[in-house]
Amino acid sequence: MPESSLQLSSVDPVGSQAADQGQSPSVSPVIKLDAADNVVVARQEIAAAVSLPEFNVVTQGVIPLGHKVAIHAIKQGEPVLKYNTVIGYASEDIAPGMHLHSHNIVFDEVIKDYAPGRDYVPTDLLPVEQRATFMGYVRADGQVATRNVIGIFITVNCSATVARKISRYFDEERMAQYPNVDAVVAFVHEQGCGMEMTGEPMDLLRRTLAGYIRHPNVAGALVVSLGCERNNLAQFFKEQGLQTGKMLKALTMQEVGGTQAAVKQGIAVVRDMLEQANQAVRTPCSAEHLIVGLQCGGSDGFSGLSANPGLGKAVDILVRHGGTAILSETPEIFGVEHTLTARSRTPEVGRKLIERIDWWLKYNEGRDTQINGRVSPGNNAGGLANILEKSLGGAKKAGSSGMMEVYKYAEPVTERGFVFMDTPGYDPVSATGQIAGGANLICFTTGRGSCFGSYPAPTIKLASNSTMYERMREDMDINCGGVIDGTQTLDELGQEIFETILKIASGNHSRSEALGVGEEEFCPWPIGVVA
Repeated sequence: MPESSLQLSSVDPVGSQAADQGQSPSVSPVIKLDAADNVVVARQEIAAAVSLPEFNVVTQGVIPLGHKVAIHAIKQGEPVLKYNTVIGYASEDIAPGMHLHSHNIVFDEVIKDYAPGRDYVPTDLLPVEQRATFMGYVRADGQVATRNVIGIFITVNCSATVARKISRYFDEERMAQYPNVDAVVAFVHEQGCGMEMTGEPMDLLRRTLAGYIRHPNVAGALVVSLGCERNNLAQFFKEQGLQTGKMLKALTMQEVGGTQAAVKQGIAVVRDMLEQANQAVRTPCSAEHLIVGLQCGGSDGFSGLSANPGLGKAVDILVRHGGTAILSETPEIFGVEHTLTARSRTPEVGRKLIERIDWWLKYNEGRDTQINGRVSPGNNAGGLANILEKSLGGAKKAGSSGMMEVYKYAEPVTERGFVFMDTPGYDPVSATGQIAGGANLICFTTGRGSCFGSYPAPTIKLASNSTMYERMREDMDINCGGVIDGTQTLDELGQEIFETILKIASGNHSRSEALGVGEEEFCPWPIGVVA
């Protein structure tokens, strides 16, 4: 099989197509992404027998919105190129004008040159005095928060109801007394017992819980246990170096007298914390304190053309201002991971990512998962043929900066710049790991229309196309469809996203926050055996 491209094209797809043809960007119903491509992408649904004169092609069938059409003959076994990158191989002879999708594109391994560290270029950071600012909360330990939340955590699912009852007591009417506190949130999960007492599953759970408890956006935390669970409260605190104090309390249901007694005591504890948390005041803070988790979900054929590369442009701006961006969802970069390893800060950093890819391939061996080729029905309907094509678009969220470090799930992120965290592709689990690592804001791109939200770090949702944005305006923060429509460049979109990040970080509500979405999306990685 031929070697894949080492770099993803940074060409503005609409602008380059218009320039090539000397036309207005709105004229052509298709977008060509790279001069070497043998496919173009339908900007709108295209009927059969429609002429594409710029390519001397006539469509041989209906081409759905966001899907691909061949502009050259492609023989069986030859590579299909999008962004001058192999996204699969023709399963039959393809004639110009034919619809190209999973029915005639075969997923197969691509030969890659990982070249760890070969293309790394240090970021030209802006001087400190020129960096953007946002209004944040500066904590006593120097960390900077974008939100001010009281969190109620559980060691085991058996104490979930108590946590819920405590958080629901602090309704909108009661919270009006604490205008500087954003919410009281119960972070419940399904783990903590019936699992291995030591090893990776328990390590992941405890690391995730501790990451949230220490998170700068969590002003105070109450940890509720049942008392007999495998995730023993005392062992958890000792292992993670947590110590109770005025803003970190713990209670055990079996010791305080059961459910009602635990709820009553928990409400009193949280009320005291609210008095303290309400004293926090936002002050100007450098954008270097922003740590943004990058997510995509419900992707479509436009995600890799508008929302993802637009977010990548914003990431490059953020990194120049000294900030940090975390790319994750390891199974969803498979096929293009070599474009990241080549720009790693050192060969050792690049090899960390290769090791995680190898782990995932072994973990998924023989299973019907997307790393083995087949994407979700929604992704497929939106125009993505396989994981290679999905990864090609997903990796664009990372922009072009050097990869500074690779972290395991929920590990504290301490390196600034663009970094990678190993997580599953499932959005709630992935974002939970990023927030546990320190992300104080999430940027989430979607083409089909994800309704995701998160606490304590707010989520900004970016729509890849104008049609979905208009249909789901209550859930979407930014319309990236202007790039597809020809009314906005990727550079302009990147600047808009960066400015929105600063506004949301300063306290403006994201759409998901306004809807109250995010409490149920706390989802630590449930890896391992359940006994």
